[in-house]
Amino acid sequence: MDLILRGGRVIDPSQGLDGIRDVGFANGKVAAIATRLDSPSATVRDVSGLIVSPGLIDLHTHVYWGGTSLGIDAEEFCRTSGVTTAVDTGSAGPGNFMGFRKHVIERSEVRILAYLHVSHAGIYGFSNTVMVGESEDIRLMDPVTAAEVADRNRDVIVGIKVRVGRHASGDQGVAPLTIALQVAEETGLPLMAHIDEPPPSYEEVIAMLRPGDVLTHAFRPFPNSPATAQGSVKPAVLAARKRGVLFDIGHGMGSFAFKTARAMLANGFAPDTISSDVHALCINGPAFDQVTTMSKFLCLGMSLPDVIKASTENAAFALKRPELGSLKPGSVGDATILSVDEGKFDYVDVVGEHLEGRQRITSHGVVIGGRWWHPA
Repeated sequence: MDLILRGGRVIDPSQGLDGIRDVGFANGKVAAIATRLDSPSATVRDVSGLIVSPGLIDLHTHVYWGGTSLGIDAEEFCRTSGVTTAVDTGSAGPGNFMGFRKHVIERSEVRILAYLHVSHAGIYGFSNTVMVGESEDIRLMDPVTAAEVADRNRDVIVGIKVRVGRHASGDQGVAPLTIALQVAEETGLPLMAHIDEPPPSYEEVIAMLRPGDVLTHAFRPFPNSPATAQGSVKPAVLAARKRGVLFDIGHGMGSFAFKTARAMLANGFAPDTISSDVHALCINGPAFDQVTTMSKFLCLGMSLPDVIKASTENAAFALKRPELGSLKPGSVGDATILSVDEGKFDYVDVVGEHLEGRQRITSHGVVIGGRWWHPA
């Protein structure tokens, strides 16, 4: 073995595992998990008192640094947030994806996967000074090239992305979603749909999504909240989950409210996946990073194993990449070292509500491809 993590509390929902174990890595993969592992050739790192989880997957990020104004540096972000797989959701479209691949994805030690935007240039008009919804102009929808680019880059493209809502698609309603679904059908890939304020309505969007498709910004505030004013879950939302639609957080700068989350959790409707939607306009708040987003759900009452599951096993399921999000022997050799700190911590959502939490999840480093990848 090349590396052994010694004596941590291993929480791996994919195996139903929660206990003190050693985790060994060899040849870039998980080699073994046992009460005690010894190997004369291995570097041993003592992680006793800390938590070892599968490498965290942030299902919604924007990491086309330098290619779009909302892009952040994936490696810098992942060093502090415990993320080993950053999934970029539509920063690039078919017109500029190869630049994203050559200059960012292929140079990154952190794994970057991507949902390809159906818009020709992706999310190109998103900054502090310019805010143009790329789906407002139907002429920018590029389904033919999107299908071609997705087919040529299946090693890193995991799905198709579209943004609809008053800010993203103006008066186009669900027309961009209709086009994106055709690309998803043509390529056999899942779709991730962004939703902001109406039009279209939350119900209109989820009615069009297929099993395995992802609705991101799923716990957004009013308007287009999944909860009613009385605090129940809207029937269309329950029907969509039963049909197999996946609900992702995608916190971001405008898409997560404590009020919504409390209502959904009180009704037993936890998110399928927890993601940060980290980008240049929310990395300094209110989203900050993946572990902060996870911490909010811990403080709202989700159990630690369920919070980890929503950032590992469930995210891998959404990506159709079962080799990720697990510490089963033979899986990709990624792990995240975490602690849960006790104290008083201030959390804020996108509408300015503050929550005083008693716990905070902190990242202490990651293993990527079987190698310790320490915080800067």
